Amino acid sequence: MSGRISWLVTGAGGQLGSELVALLRAEDEHVVAATRAELDVTGDGVADVLRDWARTAHGRPVVLNAAAWTNVDAAEAEPDAAAAANVDGPTRLATACDELSATLVHVSTDYVFPGVVDPGSAPRPYEVDDPVGPRTVYGATKEAGERAVRERARRHYIVRTAWVYGAVGGNFVKTIAALRHRRDTLDVVADQIGGPTWAPDLAAGLVELARSDAPHGTYHCTGAGQASWFELARAVFDEVGADPERIRPCDTAAFPRPAPRPAYSVLSGRSWSAAGLSVQPHWRDALRSAFESSRSSLDTPI
Repeated sequence: MSGRISWLVTGAGGQLGSELVALLRAEDEHVVAATRAELDVTGDGVADVLRDWARTAHGRPVVLNAAAWTNVDAAEAEPDAAAAANVDGPTRLATACDELSATLVHVSTDYVFPGVVDPGSAPRPYEVDDPVGPRTVYGATKEAGERAVRERARRHYIVRTAWVYGAVGGNFVKTIAALRHRRDTLDVVADQIGGPTWAPDLAAGLVELARSDAPHGTYHCTGAGQASWFELARAVFDEVGADPERIRPCDTAAFPRPAPRPAYSVLSGRSWSAAGLSVQPHWRDALRSAFESSRSSLDTPI
């Protein structure tokens, strides 16, 4: 889709939001970076902030919503807080975007699917139109947020992603890299399979989608291929020059958590590629590129 775009990024201080802002500013785009202090999507002032932004927008208005409650375990104990961020926030944004004829790009998650592997059957990547069935408070709030966006914003893209790691904030990749200094061996679960996703690659995909002529609707965007947490951890050790054999496989039962984790939550990129969008790099290539470009941020003490 041609023409200049005015961008507003919610959650601009977070792992994904910061990458979206950096990418757009590097391309000299007109972008408003709204951190939580500047735009709390759970508050009553969302519509006023978006109206003020749209009044001065120089081009087609697009909101990239990277604001969310992402602490999966804490959501089990604080369902109201998770719902405020993951349901009420998208509802307010979608309502305001529809009023302003703005496009809303809303980020969702693999946790909207059950992630259960049926005995005796080979799992396959989830398609965008597969039945949802969240098994956690986090997943249920994200699925409800999706429904709110579909119901309230005519111009919307919902993009499900998974296993995101970036240079900002805490994540699995940073944790594994740091733990090599503190433990001789690490036990990491090998029976949970997903699609590791480098935040700058995801940011680039979201921006490409917003600029495109792709039909409004739901898409999946993750690193290509699939891996277990065990395989990802070994790859991290390889990147930092540590012996991958120090990473030992275990099963999920070894690490009980308040929220159940999906056994298999690989997302199919079929709808993404069918829309003519750039295929995401393979997760292993992306991890190598991540350490080449952001080693000082990814390999930090904890």
